[in-house]
Amino acid sequence: MRKTVRKFLMLLLMLTLSGAALPGMAAGTSSSQGKHTEVTIEKFAFQPKELSVPVGTKVVWTNKDEEPHTVTSPGEQFKSSKALDGGDTYSVTFSKPGTYTYFCTVHPFMTGTITVK
Repeated sequence: MRKTVRKFLMLLLMLTLSGAALPGMAAGTSSSQGKHTEVTIEKFAFQPKELSVPVGTKVVWTNKDEEPHTVTSPGEQFKSSKALDGGDTYSVTFSKPGTYTYFCTVHPFMTGTITVK
């Protein structure tokens, strides 16, 4: 039994160090392939507020405030985040052209727009 646990822990460590992820563990994220860009949540604002990206880009939001924030699509154009505490990140890969608006449900005056071309 002890050897089985040890083997399992070694396998888990190897997967973690290799960057591999188990299916379903990264909801709202994509693989490291393709383009990505960052949106910072800081001082109760999304920066940049407006963003234009090509199809297939992964957008990563990082909350740098101490207050929780969300990334919420009002028309459910993409899956919305849970409340992000300070330091938390959330990502969405945009696979279709369009204009995607979002806001923070905790602070509705915080808004942003992503245009995918």
